[in-house]
Amino acid sequence: MGTWGIGPFDNDTAADWCGKLDDTSPEARQGLVRDTLAQAADTVDDDLDADLAGEVVAAAALVASQCPGGTPAHPHYGPDEPLPDLTGLRADALQALDRVVTEPSELLELWEESGEVHLWRADIDRLRAVLDPVDVPGRPS
Repeated sequence: MGTWGIGPFDNDTAADWCGKLDDTSPEARQGLVRDTLAQAADTVDDDLDADLAGEVVAAAALVASQCPGGTPAHPHYGPDEPLPDLTGLRADALQALDRVVTEPSELLELWEESGEVHLWRADIDRLRAVLDPVDVPGRPS
């Protein structure tokens, strides 16, 4: 996997997945995001492949981008085409991110080997904080 940063779109896998999302018909885009997030849940007892995990992080970041406090998708590596409302997928995105950072996860292992897992985990935690309605920045808990 070609990776140039810790962000959700800073790798070849996420950029390719965003291209696939752009190529998907407008009415099927929400389904692709939902299905990508669901694939992580299907691996609870198996090793989560790094490519799938990268797609899941990108999908979760797109959901978070539409939530209060969310950061817009990367202008070059994120999707170019308009997205439907994805905020109804917040719980799915949280569950999928939890799976990405739980062993066995090949992406987690790769970040641990890189020595920068703490930076990557901080970025995942930032996404989680935006996605979790209880932890939305500025909102009383």
